[in-house]
Amino acid sequence: MPAYALNPAIDGQEPRKAGPFVKWAGGKTSLLAELHKHVPGRLRGYHEPFVGGGALFFSLRPRRAFLADSNGELIHTYQQVRDQVCGVLDALSLHVYERSHFERVRALDPVELPPSERAARFIYLNKTCFNGLWRVNRAGRFNVPFGRYKAPTFLDPGALIRASQALKGAQIQHAPFELSLQKARPGDFVYLDPPYDPVSATASFTSYTQDSFGWEDQERLAAACAALNRRGVRFLLSNSATDRVRRLYRGFEQRIVHAPRHVSCKADGRGRVDELLVFNG
Repeated sequence: MPAYALNPAIDGQEPRKAGPFVKWAGGKTSLLAELHKHVPGRLRGYHEPFVGGGALFFSLRPRRAFLADSNGELIHTYQQVRDQVCGVLDALSLHVYERSHFERVRALDPVELPPSERAARFIYLNKTCFNGLWRVNRAGRFNVPFGRYKAPTFLDPGALIRASQALKGAQIQHAPFELSLQKARPGDFVYLDPPYDPVSATASFTSYTQDSFGWEDQERLAAACAALNRRGVRFLLSNSATDRVRRLYRGFEQRIVHAPRHVSCKADGRGRVDELLVFNG
């Protein structure tokens, strides 16, 4: 069984900071400088109900964090990385980057696997599938094909151990956003990064679970933000800068920022796009 250093450092240097350990459409690593401008100097409680890759959470390392998502496999993986990171690493060490192996792993029913193996399956598929896209069919089964990479890094002990340490003490819940937002109290801060309103009929990436995130969900989310504001909870929301999203959040502060778009099936579909930041503080 491999031995993993739980306080990794290289040649006496300080350990690297934690960061996202999965690829996620709409990841916010490239926008962290802009997001930080709207984060309070003192974080009483931090809430992220659409955690995805968790870039803002990992950059802030808040003491009290409540992380949630509607993707059960993602949340299970976060919980296992937090609680059983060595078991996840051991399970990942058994995987290889080969099409036949990928297809066998993809065909497995995750709920029938031991917890650490289930989390390792999620990370392995996420890092080796086409374009790093997590997509499921109507039955909730992962259906993205094998990706073509030179040497994808799905076994990264340092990254997972750093993530595990950052997640210690965080409450991690598989829940819809309304339920997770019930924990927010006056003085807390909420970051919301939902599946974006599509800018065109072919630009939607909302099938992270078998229940896609449609316009009615966007309206429910806007109502939840209004409720947070009435309760004295500060929030920051990211979304696409479509006219109807801007109208939906009329009355709140809004900013347009430019972000690179990395997830697209065509190279010419990648580039810089306008994103909307909505906030109340």
